[in-house]
Amino acid sequence: MIKLVFGICFLMCAYISLSQEGPVPVEQEPRHHVVLQNESVLVLHVTIAPGETTLYHIHSHDRAVVYLSNSTITQQKLGEPEGPHETTKSGEVSALALATPLTHRVKNVSATPFDVIDVEFLAPPQSSSTPAAAPIAAENPSARIYRWTLAPGAVSAMHTHERPYLIIATTTMMLKMMSPDGKTFTHEIKAGDFHWVDTIVTHALANEGSTEGQIVEVELK
Repeated sequence: MIKLVFGICFLMCAYISLSQEGPVPVEQEPRHHVVLQNESVLVLHVTIAPGETTLYHIHSHDRAVVYLSNSTITQQKLGEPEGPHETTKSGEVSALALATPLTHRVKNVSATPFDVIDVEFLAPPQSSSTPAAAPIAAENPSARIYRWTLAPGAVSAMHTHERPYLIIATTTMMLKMMSPDGKTFTHEIKAGDFHWVDTIVTHALANEGSTEGQIVEVELK
């Protein structure tokens, strides 16, 4: 009996300890997986299973979010009630500016996993921004987001990235990249694949597959 009571007390103390655990930096939240970090960006692949809720975590920088799933979530800021249901669609993007750190948690209330790429901009721009490379889907003081939706055989406009950028696939597709001198590079990409580019690049993007594809480019200002 004594052992049983001790065991119950131990479990209750452990539960209380966990429930009182303070917010963690976003890169320490278990469902936020760091996939790239350099002096400019912290890139996290976030996956939340149906019914699961993240720990309270802290976003300290401007950020971009690229959604990879059709999901329904709720968000709850620390010390505030849980917010309303929010529906996200694969391929949607957002650019968020933070004047002060954001502490919140996210719950997946849908029947499928919530899947996103979260890009945190670690260093604010040190000089004036360059001209936009293409029509802007979203932007904040740190970055611009371009979104290319390409039907089979379609080709984007030729455009130049003068600042470092992240190219992210939101669908599986056969992507062909073309430079002004006629050189091409073709490879299959899958949703969530990304590549960091820190040189000046001029290119066009083409869909060599048989289904619609989508590419997102997140360019530093």
